[in-house]
Amino acid sequence: MTAIRGAAAITGAASGIGRALAIELAQRGCDLALADRDEAGLKTLAAQIGAGRKVSVHRVDVGEPDDIAQFANAAISAHPALGIVVNNAGVALMGSFEEIDQAQMDWLFDINFWGVVHGTRAFLPHLKTRPEAHIVNLSSIFGIIAPPGQSAYAAAKFAVRGFSESVRHELAVAGSPIRLSVVHPGGVATAIARNSRTGVGVTDNARRAQSIERFETAAKTTPKDAALRIIRGIEKNEPRILIGNDARFMDLLQRFRPATYWAPLQRRLEKMAKGT
Repeated sequence: MTAIRGAAAITGAASGIGRALAIELAQRGCDLALADRDEAGLKTLAAQIGAGRKVSVHRVDVGEPDDIAQFANAAISAHPALGIVVNNAGVALMGSFEEIDQAQMDWLFDINFWGVVHGTRAFLPHLKTRPEAHIVNLSSIFGIIAPPGQSAYAAAKFAVRGFSESVRHELAVAGSPIRLSVVHPGGVATAIARNSRTGVGVTDNARRAQSIERFETAAKTTPKDAALRIIRGIEKNEPRILIGNDARFMDLLQRFRPATYWAPLQRRLEKMAKGT
């Protein structure tokens, strides 16, 4: 079992799951290195956590490898006992494959996939020096199922899952004390949908508004509950952390119908949208 102690580095910490996770880890005695593009949000969070913990804030764009490398160096310098790394930062992109262009897909991959890879690589040498350590990489339920309209997002989240599972197995084969969990949240009540970008080929603003409304209606899990579930997964060294009843249901459906899950899932989602 991995102990919650020492210090943790969290990307995307100014809002959503990252913010909730920072608060919960601080309450359990963790010092924190918090990264986000929203520097004002980080400072507000640090003030909320208060003086009881050592908190460093770092303006970081995880789509920029140099930013991540500098963050790792600064975080380790500020917190030599750092033993938990959470690669949480992520973005969303609305539109079918034909409605998004390559530049938009590259933008999403730079953050949602390469940000995780570069974050893992940047901290790994330090984590290998710790008696125990834990890497937490955020995928999504869309790293297990792939609905229409999410070709870029699902591709990146499936990639996070594959990358994380392979690295976990490499660490185990090497007898490393480092543990690695990949997280698959279902609908969590964050602003990710509202802050999403729209494909260049999407011309229907009503469709975007409808998509945001559907997400926010279906997103039943609070960021705090998501954070508590992740912490429990760290403590128990769980390799896969599913968050929410919706994620657990979709994971099971995919296992039973790996190639044909979408038709029954679509019917279920349509009933939910109608409130029946």
